[in-house]
Amino acid sequence: MPEQPLTGHNCPGDPCTIVIFGASGDLTKRKLLPALYNLKVLRLMPENFAVVGVAVTDGDDAAYRAKTTAEIKEFATRPVDDAEWDDFQKRMYYLQGDFNNIETFHRLGDKIKEAQAAWNLSGNVLFYLAVSPTFFAKVVDQLGAVGLTNQTPDAWRRVIIEKPFGHDLASARELNENLSKNLEESQVFRIDHYLGKETVQNIMVFRFGNSIFEPIWNRRYIDYVQITVAEELGVELRGGYYDHSGVLRDMVQNHILSVLSLIAMEPPSSISGDSVRNEKVKVLEAIRPMDPEQVISNTVRGQYGPGLIGGTRVPAYRSEPDVNPQSNTETFVAMKLFVENWRWAEVPFFIRSGKRLAQHTTQVVIGFRRAPLLLFGEDVQTNSKPNRLVLHVQPDEGITLDIHAKRPGPNINLVNVPLDFSYSDFGEGMAATGYETLLYDCMIGETTLFHRYDSVDASWRIVTPILDVWQALPARAFPNYDSGTWGPEASDALLAKSGHAWHHYPLKG
Repeated sequence: MPEQPLTGHNCPGDPCTIVIFGASGDLTKRKLLPALYNLKVLRLMPENFAVVGVAVTDGDDAAYRAKTTAEIKEFATRPVDDAEWDDFQKRMYYLQGDFNNIETFHRLGDKIKEAQAAWNLSGNVLFYLAVSPTFFAKVVDQLGAVGLTNQTPDAWRRVIIEKPFGHDLASARELNENLSKNLEESQVFRIDHYLGKETVQNIMVFRFGNSIFEPIWNRRYIDYVQITVAEELGVELRGGYYDHSGVLRDMVQNHILSVLSLIAMEPPSSISGDSVRNEKVKVLEAIRPMDPEQVISNTVRGQYGPGLIGGTRVPAYRSEPDVNPQSNTETFVAMKLFVENWRWAEVPFFIRSGKRLAQHTTQVVIGFRRAPLLLFGEDVQTNSKPNRLVLHVQPDEGITLDIHAKRPGPNINLVNVPLDFSYSDFGEGMAATGYETLLYDCMIGETTLFHRYDSVDASWRIVTPILDVWQALPARAFPNYDSGTWGPEASDALLAKSGHAWHHYPLKG
């Protein structure tokens, strides 16, 4: 059976030159080039394209082609076809230069013209900033100074930036102000690889493509929503970054609030572009920022100590490389939020995320209210669990719906029966990095899966008051959970106050 397109489209992207700043970095070799290669194999890359890598590392076209040829064999998600890769690598160019030096960008303009002439390309250029966020504004300023951000009716210019989009509300607004000096909002693609995951994208199809769910997707039938993003890994070699970030900035402000907005949004007028993004922003704007007292009562933070992961003893966060031995950076967060609109009033949204937890999993749990009548007796009704819908995002993608059924026998005994669907039922999974759909969408100008600035601003308005309180009241009990557990006890207590508990669904595999 032929492999289906990763993107849901059958037409190749627009002919363009793809410029990657940070071309010698990990993101480029592990994700971006393998994703572009996958798109080429699937015939979703334009017939005419070129890739220009820019970095401070010494090198030239020939050296970069040799380097990437070795790397693609290591990091590709599918067997590398020699003929396909040979055609790909011939289209690759390299420019060594300092991002702070305007001369680098003059030479970049010449390199782009060289590639366009060689491969009969139009003026479309996609700039991917796979660099530290400290360079975002500088690189865009330099591109603007030499005219490389200027568009014409026949030639678009687009810029992709990776999270984090600022460090807090003030820095996010400063970054946007700097970007807007040289770019229209339509030219900025704020990428979130989390939104490229199959199940995350399927949330809209599940909600709006099935008439049986949307009528009950509201406060009358839903009791609570839980979103869990749990990792077994620690900070690995990211200690220097993570110790200045923490899980609230790293996961909640972007990934988790994006998933929450897809779960809670109103039906859009279409499934593309600003229609979806308008509805997602409305959700975020309906989450009222907490005052200091609410932060204390509705949030929990934690930091992992030593423990066992898969039978192997692992160190505490404060013992990780490049981490301050007295660090108060959180590696776990749990909180209760409310979406204050007509659909969701008084329905708690419980979210949590952390490192060195008991299981690597991302799940969304929709808890439905109990049936109103005790038709089968009080004991049966009390002991049976309410219906739950579970969206498994990773590592095993699928959907579980818990329903009630009668156990065979003369008495009425209810049992919970899971109705399971797994994406593996479609056959072998796609050989993907998670960036294919997003890169393709950039090439065709499809913005649905990207963050618009107002959504970034709205998410920081939710998170920043929490950060302010935590900074003013440093944690005193860190580390407060062992590696290999589900986080601090206070996380369970947070839900117990309202009669709820975290659900730990087994992996689907």
